[in-house]
This record gives sequence, C-alpha cells and structure tokens, in this order.
Amino acid sequence: MSDSNFLFTSESVTEGHPDKVCDQIADAILDAIIEHDPKNARVACEVAVTTGLAVVIGEITTTCSVDIPSVVRDTIRDIGYIDSRFGFDSDNCGIVVSIKEQSPDIAQGVNKSLECRTTPVNEDATDIECKPSPPDVTEDAELGAGDQGMVFGYATNETPELMPMPILLANKLALRLTEVRKSGEISYLGPDGKTQVTVEYVDNAPTRVDTVIISSQHAPDVELETIRRDIQAKVIDVIIPPHMMDKDTKVYVNPTGRFVIGGPKGDAGMSGRKIIVDTYGGMARHGGGSFSGKDPTKVDRSAAYAARYIAKNVVAAGLADKCEIQVSYAIGVAQPIAIYVNTFGTAHIPEASISEIIMRRFALTPGWIINTFRLRRPIYRQVAAYGHFGRADLDLPWERTDSAGVLQSDALAAEAALKASST
Repeated sequence: MSDSNFLFTSESVTEGHPDKVCDQIADAILDAIIEHDPKNARVACEVAVTTGLAVVIGEITTTCSVDIPSVVRDTIRDIGYIDSRFGFDSDNCGIVVSIKEQSPDIAQGVNKSLECRTTPVNEDATDIECKPSPPDVTEDAELGAGDQGMVFGYATNETPELMPMPILLANKLALRLTEVRKSGEISYLGPDGKTQVTVEYVDNAPTRVDTVIISSQHAPDVELETIRRDIQAKVIDVIIPPHMMDKDTKVYVNPTGRFVIGGPKGDAGMSGRKIIVDTYGGMARHGGGSFSGKDPTKVDRSAAYAARYIAKNVVAAGLADKCEIQVSYAIGVAQPIAIYVNTFGTAHIPEASISEIIMRRFALTPGWIINTFRLRRPIYRQVAAYGHFGRADLDLPWERTDSAGVLQSDALAAEAALKASST
C-alpha cells in the first residue's frame, strides 16, 4: 500500500481488565481525596492487583482523611468482581496500602513556580513575588509544573468526535461489552475483555473496517458458538456502522476458544500500563506519562488534556484537518518550555500562523489549565476506562469546541495581515 493507503489498528480493554482495574482504583482514590480537599491535595497514586490482592502505593499529601481500603473495595465491586467464579472478589481480596507524603523538594517547586520565586518586584526589592497572573486565572497562579516532560494532544476530522476511527471504535466496543454484561443482556459475560479494530484508509481517509477482534471473559458453561452469535448481534452490529463493514471484513470473537480465567486471576495488573488505550490508539505520538492516580498539578495529565482541547478546537475551527500539539515542561516552572504544532500537511492557513495563534490564546501554565478546565473536581474515575478523549457520552471540559469561533476569527485576522504585508 502507498503512504496514503494503509491499514491501521488500535486496541482497547474493558473496565475489568486487570490494568484498567488499577487505573480505576487510582482515580477513585484521587476523586475521594479531591472531593474533600480540592485546593491542597497532591496525589500520585499507583495500584497493582493479582489473585486475591490489591496493593496501593504512592505519595499523597492532603488535609482530609479517606478510607482507602473502602474506596478500593467499592471500585472493585462496581466493576463487577463480586463472584468468586471470576477469581477476584471485592469483599474478600486482601488490600495493602503504603502511602507517604509528597517530597518537599518537589512540593516547593509545585507550590510556587520558579517564576514566582525569582521575579523581584523592583531592582531594590528584597521580597520576591509573582508576576501578575492573567485576569481569567484567579487561583493557582503560582503553581509550577509537577514534573518535567512532554505531552501530546491530537485531533482529526475523520470522525464527528474528532478522534481517529480505530481507537474510537475499539473503545466503543469495549464499553458496549460492559453495558450488555451489566444490563444482563448477555448475562454470562465476565468483567475482563479486550477489543481491537483495524481500519482501511484510502487517500488518508477511513473507508472500511477490515478486522474486528473481541475477547470477552465468560462463564464456563457457555458454548463458544453462543458467545460469538451474541457478541456479533449485540455488540459488533450495534457499534460498527453498517457501511463500514463488507463481505471481506474479518471478525474474531474469543479466537482462543475459551476465556474463563481472566481479570487479576488471569494476569497481574498495574496502573499506567494502558496509556495508548487512554489516548489515541497509537495514531498520534505519546509523551510517555500515564494519567490515572495523578492530581492536576501533574502536567502529564492536565497538560495532555489541554493539548487535546487545543488540537480539537484547531480542527473544529477548520484551520487544519489533523493537528498534533506537543507541549513540554520543566519541573517547578510554570511557563511551557516549548510548543510544537504539526498538521501533517493538512493546514488551511500557514502552520506558523496556527502556532502563533495558539501561543497567544492559550497560556498553558498549570494554573491556567487547572482553572480553565476546572480540574479540581472529582471527575477522574469516569475516564479511567474507555478513553480520556472522544467521549461523547460524558461532558468533559477538554472535549468542548467552544474556542473554535475565536480561532476562526484569529485565523481571518492573520490571513488579512499577511495579505496586507505582501501588497
């Protein structure tokens, strides 16, 4: 195939997958803490699970008290591990918690950024204070980035959600598997499951679904043919648009023939191991940092949300058909170190103009991000499975396109200025 004609594959997992169990526990703990201590909480929580055991480790600094074992059990129960048949039981699993406070060396840079610590009021001043914050940022103006690193945001106009089609369909299939299990429509399914979708692109546009793979945990006494028939009719046919399927589309349901042992009994799980599932399914680059269990001072999470918002609004405004944005940070420094924009040759105005508009319109400091998207709220458990982006089922602030109109106006102004300068 040519560079513009290709097959692209993305995978997803259900909320009962052991790694996703861990992500949800980590974010449930974050939600419980941030609900009671939204201003001061610092959370960096990691989780591991295996047969009969959940382990919570990390650094948490907070003024509130949270019953972490209860949060762990409630999350496992909500996922559906309440039956010993599936090898993991919310009421009987062991729980180990080992938490310490955030390092004071890190905290001093997060609580007051380098800019705030080194900008004097005037040449003779002995005191140090921050530069004035933007007028729309009333809180967290002094915050520095919680770590060094880079994040990526991405959007493409190939779907209404402005997401790549392979990961969008894979996430929707995984969510549908859980819906039919919890509703009882396919009552014999277990919590663990995986999906995978391969899409054929022609001239860089998705044209058909080439392959669908679904593996779902199930009760031991169910015939494979029944599982395949039910999942085809009640999951695949409901999610995959009919015009994207044809006689050559390949479908594999439980291709090993049996999937009874799953979840933490089948495989040990850890938080932060499904970062490609969480984002763009491999279609865009990834900075390497995971999301779950991290409060919004960690730019691994919050800046990735902001980068997605900007990329999505650039595409929604019609400035480009595809847009990938990289933002990089230094620990303890508020201002981004660098911002990079790539439209893969699809820009409708000069790419340099898009970069200039973004840098002028969006501050991208931790304080600006937290306040713009109201991230000090317990909103994280809901995105710990089925993707953090492209979620039309949730009202997520970073998924809105309310800046598209402003970006269109800026683009028109930039175009007019360019024409004026050339005449």
